[in-house]
This record gives sequence, structure tokens and C-alpha cells, in this order.
Amino acid sequence: MRSHYCGDIQSSDIGAEVEISGWVHKRRDHGGVIFLDIRDLHGIVQVVFNPESKDTFDLADSCRSEFVINIKGLVRARIEGAINPKMATGEIEIEAQSLIIYSKALTPKFPLDDYQEVNEDVRLKNRFLDLRRPDVNDRLIKRSKITSKIRSVLESNNFHEIETPILTRATPEGARDYLVPSRVHPGEFFALPQSPQLFKQLLMIGGLDKYYQIAKCFRDEDLRADRQPEFTQVDIEASFVTTEDIINLGEDLITSLLAEFTNYEPIEVPRIKYKDAITKYGCDKPDLRIPLELEDISELMKNEEFKVFSGPANDPKARVVALRVPGAAELTRKKIDEYTDFVGKLGAKGLAYIKVVALEEENGLQSPILKFLDQATVNSVTSALKVENGDMIFFGAGNANVVNLSMSSLIKKLADDLDLYVSEWAPCWIVDFPMFERTKENKLTSLHHPFTLPVVTIDELANNPDEALACAYDFVLNGYELGGGSLRVHDPVMQSEIFKILGISSEEADEKFGFLLSALSSGCPPHGGIAFGLDRIVMLLTGTTNIRDVIAFPKTQSASCLLTNAPGEVTLSSTRGVTRAING
Repeated sequence: MRSHYCGDIQSSDIGAEVEISGWVHKRRDHGGVIFLDIRDLHGIVQVVFNPESKDTFDLADSCRSEFVINIKGLVRARIEGAINPKMATGEIEIEAQSLIIYSKALTPKFPLDDYQEVNEDVRLKNRFLDLRRPDVNDRLIKRSKITSKIRSVLESNNFHEIETPILTRATPEGARDYLVPSRVHPGEFFALPQSPQLFKQLLMIGGLDKYYQIAKCFRDEDLRADRQPEFTQVDIEASFVTTEDIINLGEDLITSLLAEFTNYEPIEVPRIKYKDAITKYGCDKPDLRIPLELEDISELMKNEEFKVFSGPANDPKARVVALRVPGAAELTRKKIDEYTDFVGKLGAKGLAYIKVVALEEENGLQSPILKFLDQATVNSVTSALKVENGDMIFFGAGNANVVNLSMSSLIKKLADDLDLYVSEWAPCWIVDFPMFERTKENKLTSLHHPFTLPVVTIDELANNPDEALACAYDFVLNGYELGGGSLRVHDPVMQSEIFKILGISSEEADEKFGFLLSALSSGCPPHGGIAFGLDRIVMLLTGTTNIRDVIAFPKTQSASCLLTNAPGEVTLSSTRGVTRAING
């Protein structure tokens, strides 16, 4: 049905007979001559229909946007003045000799001939049309190439692609599981996996040594632009490895992708301790393209009469920070109020600031809060931040979690508004994570997952779990966590102790994880791994900020599919087995 793709025909094909198939991208009628732009996956080419070939001309005259057609014709050079330098095929055109209409099309729900902003709900409802847009299908083709490169890198390192089950048991975070009722086991359910974590560990215990999988995972939770209920991760596990081995492998994988699909210039990827990341950036996924850091000034504010600062400064669960923004003193009051509203929505009670107009002058600092602060404290702050004329200092004070969230978010907003980015790509590793964190109910929970290997002994872990660090590591790129992993527990006694610390009784541990504890007791090699989010990788490498742009048939932020209206009710006949399974 074709000899060439539309976008592949070049000047070297002039004089050749070609056959193409595709969609009518645009139709133009110029003084009795009809031009059709024909589009396929590789691009667009212009076809000319002359009235001398009446039957073919009449068919062309009936064509409209998105008709699917086949054309045979002769490649010729465009006349001078008609060359289109914006098209890959802009120097040539096809003189049509025959035309077949495979199928006609109704007027599209939205225009496809030129790029226009279209409401996302309309696009997703008509995803089969949206997929025809060059920017959309280009991303999906690039996704395929990225996946192929990932496989190539891992297989060159002797990893084996092995599939793990989709129907499995509910996880400790079972509230986020998608459940599937079993017809043959009434009253019992399978769960769709949030990750292949336990199965890949069992593969290591089974002696498979090096495993990877492009794995489908499922999580029933609130969505964001970079989250989906059904997502894909690059899952990796290996035996007899150290943290350094996994970090080197993961870094090689991601930098190989950056080198092949972007203009990335290799750099030494920094490693930042988790505690330092929280202190300097307010989060564990800093965007190092932004040259802004938080300065903790709690010590400077402890003796101030200004309770807004001194209160949090003396509270071990709070902090006071300052953020110096070079050149931002020109920000208007309206813009500052906008930032105040922004952090307020994240829980902050306000956003204090100081404008540095002229340090050398007596009234060179401007701020409503200056009258509440001792001058010596102000001098200490400006000295610690090494401020210069034209700078702006923003302050965050209060509960540490709220300050961290609001100020780290403010950093990103300032970078966008003031164009503060100093590089295009900025990868880093976050290391030395705590094993556990405290919930609002003051209970311990795993920061990563309960199968992470601590860096301490069993006794040290039991006696001081709050201070225990984990053999865990996250890879961050441009403020996005692309992947995370750890060394795993390979001692059943250590694993049982972790369950105990998490409040999981021996009976519950045996019921949920008896198979794992049994496997660990059968001779388990030291092992570890990492999982990268494929959707996020493709999102960054294709220059978009919405994960739905790189998934063929994504869900909305309400976890629904507008194209198929899923999830939906099912008919009575199809629910009989389900009802029996649920009711037992």
C-alpha cells in the first residue's frame, strides 16, 4: 500500500514513482489546481492534482480533512518561490497519477492541521484523534526508543528480563491496592501490584542473579500531573551487590538516555545526604538547576521578641529559614502578595520579606517586619546570607513540615517567574535516608518500604529506630524523583525485627509475609536494586511536564478514562461471578 512514508521523500527521489498512504492533513484549491497535504507517522508531503486527470481530480476535490487515502504519483521539485523551508519535504511535491479513498471522516472534534491548544478533556475523550497530532505520536515513538535503549543498557550488563505476576496479594499499604475478586475462591481477592518488590527479591533468592522488567504497576491514590493509577516502572534487582554497584548502574542508565536523547553534557552527579537536602532545599527532590538554598536561622532568632520567629526557633519540631533571591528587590507588592497567597495555600501563615535596596545606607533595607527585629539580628541574617544590593530575602517560620513544603515550592515558583534556571539538566542522588519516619499519630512507618536494609545492627535498630539510617538512594533529575532503591534485608531475624518496630505482630507478619520469611531462611544472598519511573523519564526527555502526554491512553486526575468511560457499571450477567466472589 506504500513505497515510502510521507515524511521520508526527499529531493533525491525527484523523478521517481512513489506510492503513499495516510490522512488528509490539509486541502487547498488554487485556481483549478488542488493541493492535498498528506500526513503519516513520519511527516507530511504535498500532493498536486491537475484537472487534466478528471477522475482523480474529482476524487481529490471530494477529499476533506482526515480522509484516509492512497496516492500513486511522480516526485518533482517545487517551483521557485513555492519551497517551504519549514517542512522536511518542503523542496518537493508529488504529482498525483491515481487516488484511492480508503475511508471518509466526519469533521474532527478539534483541528489537527495546525497546533492549537485544546482542552485536555476533549483531547482525552477523542484520544484516537489526539494521537494523530505530530507532537503526541512523536512522544510515543520516542518512548518506544527510550524503552529499547533501557533494555540494551541492562542486557549489556547481563540482566535478564523476567515477568512477575499481576494478580497477587494485598500489600501493607493495602488501602491503595486495586482489588480483583476471585470467582473460584469466593470471598477472597487478588490485588494488582503496586510494585514487583517481593517477587524480585524472591528471584534473587531463587538464584537468578540479575533481573529487570518493564513492569506495569497500579496504585489507587490521588493523582497529580506526574502520577497515574496505572504506571510503568523500570524494575531492577541484583545479587551480591553494594550500594555503589546499584548507584553506578542506575547513573549509567539515566545518563546514557540523556546522552542519546538530549543535548546533555556529562557531569559528575552529586550525592546529597537526605538531611542536608531537607535543610538546604526543604525537600528530598531538589531542582539543582535553581541556584537558591534555604538558610536555617533558628539560632539567630531564639532570643528575639518577635514571636513569629522566636516561637518556632525554640520549638524542636519547627524551624525558621531565610531565602535569598538575587536581583528580586524589584518585585512589586502585588507580586509579593501573590507569593504570600501561594504559600498560604500550602499551610504557611504568612511570608515575611526584606528588600535589600542599599546596604551602605541607613535605611537601605525595606520591610514591614524590620520594626520588630533587633538590628543586630538583622545584621547577622544579612551577613549569613551574604546579601547584595537588589536582593530580596523571604522568610519561612513555623512547623518544619509546613516550612519545608511551602519554601521548597516557593523556590520552584520563583525560578519559573524570574527565569532563574542556570542549566538544562541537573541530576543528583539523595542518600543516607532514615529507615523510619513518624506519622501524625507518632507511630513509626517505613520511609521507603519495610524490606530496606538498615546500616545498623539488629540491636542498634531495636534500641534507637528513630536514628537508624537505611541503605537507600533516590535518583533526582530537575526536581523530579525518577527512581528509588535500596539494599534489601537478607536476614530473617532482621526482617522480623523491622516488622516488630512497625507494629506488625508475628501473627500478622506470618499471615502477610510468611512466604518471604520462609524464603529468607532458605539461604538468601545480599541483594539490592532500584526502580525508575518510565513515564517520568519519557516525560522529561520529551520536554513536557504532564505525564499524560507520554501515555497512549492515560487516565484523568480523577482516575477515569474519558475515551472508554471506565470505570463503569457492568451488566447483571457479567456480575454474577463477581457477586458470588464478594459474598462468598
